[in-house]
Amino acid sequence: MSHNERHQPAPAEPGPPPEFVEQVKQALDHLYDIDFLERHPLTFTTGAGEESPPALRGQRLRWELSAAIEALNPGAHVPFAAPPARIYNLLSLRYVERRSVLQAAQELNLSERQAHRDLRQGEERVAAQLWARRPELSRQEPRALQLSSFEAEMARFEPHPRPTDLGQLLRHARQVVAPLAAQRGIDLQIHLSTQQAVVSLDPAIAEQVLVNTLSHAIQQAAGGYLTVRLHDRSDTVRISLEFAVSSASQPRTALDLVTLQIADRLGWQLSQETPEPELRTICLQIPTRGPTVLVIDDNEGLVSLLERYLTDQACRVVAATNGQEGLQLLENLVPDAIILDIMMPEMHGWEFLQRVRARPALARVPVIICSVIHNPQLAYSLGASFFLPKPVRRRDILEALQQVGVM
Repeated sequence: MSHNERHQPAPAEPGPPPEFVEQVKQALDHLYDIDFLERHPLTFTTGAGEESPPALRGQRLRWELSAAIEALNPGAHVPFAAPPARIYNLLSLRYVERRSVLQAAQELNLSERQAHRDLRQGEERVAAQLWARRPELSRQEPRALQLSSFEAEMARFEPHPRPTDLGQLLRHARQVVAPLAAQRGIDLQIHLSTQQAVVSLDPAIAEQVLVNTLSHAIQQAAGGYLTVRLHDRSDTVRISLEFAVSSASQPRTALDLVTLQIADRLGWQLSQETPEPELRTICLQIPTRGPTVLVIDDNEGLVSLLERYLTDQACRVVAATNGQEGLQLLENLVPDAIILDIMMPEMHGWEFLQRVRARPALARVPVIICSVIHNPQLAYSLGASFFLPKPVRRRDILEALQQVGVM
């Protein structure tokens, strides 16, 4: 073998085929649709498939896609208008913050045509990262990968929603970030449009979103005031963080992916706006409606009791006194959970349960059987999510709803 042959560099691995790039774009378009991602071919290509539990496949793929976008962040030293920064910000705006291409182009002062070209380059770079990492992902221990991912951590964390005053939560978050604000010369002011804005949520998780969002805004602000406003509307609470930046050319820093994913898990919408060249606004839209629970029981006294139990937890209770009435309600309603009796006239609970599970739109809705007929094995075989023997206490109902992930 000659000297030149011995030192000849190995040929570069070919890039991803066009169909793989197209699959990545398709998955990015559905980044927050876990059901779609669970069934996507990339769950197997990237190592998130057969060896992972079904419930984690989509979450794992979303984590891999988000991490691939974040890996393209060139850092603050790269000029804002340089192609690497431009492409990274386009990907973040389009897929992480769910803006339209036109909105992202306007935010970055680009023509829509240029934004489409840059976005395609970004999609190809995300695909190239995932393609190059295929052997590494397939070699890693699946369980270790699951445990290292944010989604797996969230899956192991059991939320405990309860009625919570967002104004008080904001004040707690301000105390946490106060030293950082003082270091950077920021006067953090909070203005509440109402004395109380009570929402059903897990205060520990929600406070982390508020702390991280406030911290992010403080680090972007040029100094002076950072004004936080809370507006309580009929169906949402809007929290806005308004602050000045040093110049219109200052790079807009993307909100970090973990905060965005936690906010998404809570059902919050988190976005950034630029109302004026040297002003920035971060907005949180928080729905005030709690979970909807459909109660189907011919015992009106029990239905009234359950309504009292659940409205205290900011739940919306919809009631039906028989199975047929319940099916009619489900024509226009997809509840967060169903509490179902078995012994009812005309249509018994077993038949109702089978009909519900036969409807694709209701296949994932948890059904809690609450009955004097003690047959949990039959209930689970027909698709029930939880079994509660009567009589029930308030604690039993709340624990059952927590077990099925509604509260």
